[in-house]
Amino acid sequence: MSNNFRIGHGYDVHKLEKGKRFVIGGIEIDHYKGAVGHSDADVVIHVICDALLGALSLGDIGSHFPDTDNKYKNIDSKILLEKVLALVNDNKYIISNIDVTILLQEPKLRNHIDSMRDILSKILNIEVSQISIKATTTEGLGFVGREEGIAAHCVCLIKQ
Repeated sequence: MSNNFRIGHGYDVHKLEKGKRFVIGGIEIDHYKGAVGHSDADVVIHVICDALLGALSLGDIGSHFPDTDNKYKNIDSKILLEKVLALVNDNKYIISNIDVTILLQEPKLRNHIDSMRDILSKILNIEVSQISIKATTTEGLGFVGREEGIAAHCVCLIKQ
């Protein structure tokens, strides 16, 4: 039986801390808090990587780019996404669409989403219309609501 379509899901969380850079969706946003991580802690790119790797049944971002390896320390996550895209291409798949939901209390992201979609479409060599990015708060509930962290989900569809 042919398996022409595959679905992947990604989920990631990063702690937010005062004075850290806030890199999200391939861009840097001016905010008094930023995400903490081994790389640049770009939660959007990380969930896209995990979703694509999951669709390929190739594990997760940590198995390909472990936080125990210093060569990934402070790495620009766009580089990781390029490497994951190479795996998609090597396995003879193309991206049909990507859908990301960001959970973040502050800052509001509405004015940044088009820039994120634009840069991600260029990296992934797909149309902007193939990438959806949405942001929501948690109405003040949980670690996201208390502004202690950021979370994101992603689903993707790839096809041969």
